[in-house]
Amino acid sequence: MKAILALGNPGARYRDTRHNVGWWLADRLGRRWALPPFRAEGVAARTGGEVEGTRVELLKPLTYVNRSGDAIAPLVRSGAIDPRQDLLVLVDDVSLPPGRIRLRRRGSPGGHNGLASVQAGVGGDEYARLRLGVGRQPDARIDLAAWVLAPMDRASEELVAGALDRAVEAVECWLAEGIEEAMNRFNRN
Repeated sequence: MKAILALGNPGARYRDTRHNVGWWLADRLGRRWALPPFRAEGVAARTGGEVEGTRVELLKPLTYVNRSGDAIAPLVRSGAIDPRQDLLVLVDDVSLPPGRIRLRRRGSPGGHNGLASVQAGVGGDEYARLRLGVGRQPDARIDLAAWVLAPMDRASEELVAGALDRAVEAVECWLAEGIEEAMNRFNRN
């Protein structure tokens, strides 16, 4: 089984914010793979099914970004997945310009509280992540938390939305061929 954990915050207030671009991608994947609608189960909204011969569990934590690890920890503790090869986290990244994607096999949370929570939930930093660029605040006086919890301007939103198809291809490559091949193919620009 493979698990894809999309970071974001529940509720209409956060739906269109930078912090929720992982959820945007999860919704796109669910539609592409014709999965059942997400259903709330415990601390996550879940859907899943067979994708190209692989059982896939798609999760959106309902705990808010800062406690995202709570949604994946039970799968790791039960032995259902090995995060080093079976987990992909979909996450917003302010260090990438809007519309850029970057895959990583492992790494530090880099100041992202959601990734810090995932790291605690899986017991280490060896899990793949697909980072979706949302851009940095234009003025350092703007609070970073306020920035990621705000909707994007129209031009940035169009760039991110335009990158979702490429991100879907990257996720499908990860499923079929692993993180190294996905990194080689999709980290080029």
